[in-house]
Amino acid sequence: MAQYTTEAIVLGVKNWGNADKIVYLLSPTRGKITAVAYGCRRPKSVLAAAMQPFSWLEMQLTEGERLDTVRQCEHKGFFPGLYDNLEAMAYTSFVTELVRELTVEAEPQQEIYDLLLKILPVMSQRNPRLCALAAAYQLYEHTGLQLQYHNCALCGTPIDYTTHFDSRQGGAICKHCEPLASKNYELSLQQFIGNLLKLNWEDIQPFSVTGKNLQLAEKILLQYTRELFGRNFKSLEFIKQVTAI
Repeated sequence: MAQYTTEAIVLGVKNWGNADKIVYLLSPTRGKITAVAYGCRRPKSVLAAAMQPFSWLEMQLTEGERLDTVRQCEHKGFFPGLYDNLEAMAYTSFVTELVRELTVEAEPQQEIYDLLLKILPVMSQRNPRLCALAAAYQLYEHTGLQLQYHNCALCGTPIDYTTHFDSRQGGAICKHCEPLASKNYELSLQQFIGNLLKLNWEDIQPFSVTGKNLQLAEKILLQYTRELFGRNFKSLEFIKQVTAI
């Protein structure tokens, strides 16, 4: 079976058998990779430290029929703040779970990979709730699955007034397409989502946000995510547990 090398980010891990782990990786050149790291749960395993969520690695793997096998790896860098901050870990888990759902195997994912490398260091330095929200909105934009926030999803007309929003119809709906629909999408919410989409991870500029718009933007995102994938993400339970402490 062919061997290959790639850099990768560990999106998630799952215990398997008595001493092994299934690892979910994102590679810029190979997209999503599902692999097994044999023996990595043993204390003396050379793979033990690397097979952790959010690790940034240079890896050597062997292709398999169902699962690839991790042979060697070394760290390319660390995001230590993530492991010291439970809240940051929880929200980052949501981001990486979303990446797992949005990417496919054997399809290069350079743009999403590069974006994730910019997001990860910031998650423990800024408000992780806001960062996760911005990351998710931007990830949908990068994959072409975005909703329409500034133009009517049905006719394309620019929207600069309070109007109706329906994720099942593709986003904001203008007053001409749905004249009787409820006005649940205010301009301030549209502007807030616009700020999330424009956020520069390497030079974050301050912007204002109200608790109401934060909750509404989360509601739009989570409802759309549930509609797309037919379930709630497991990471949401982690977030609920951590934020309730």
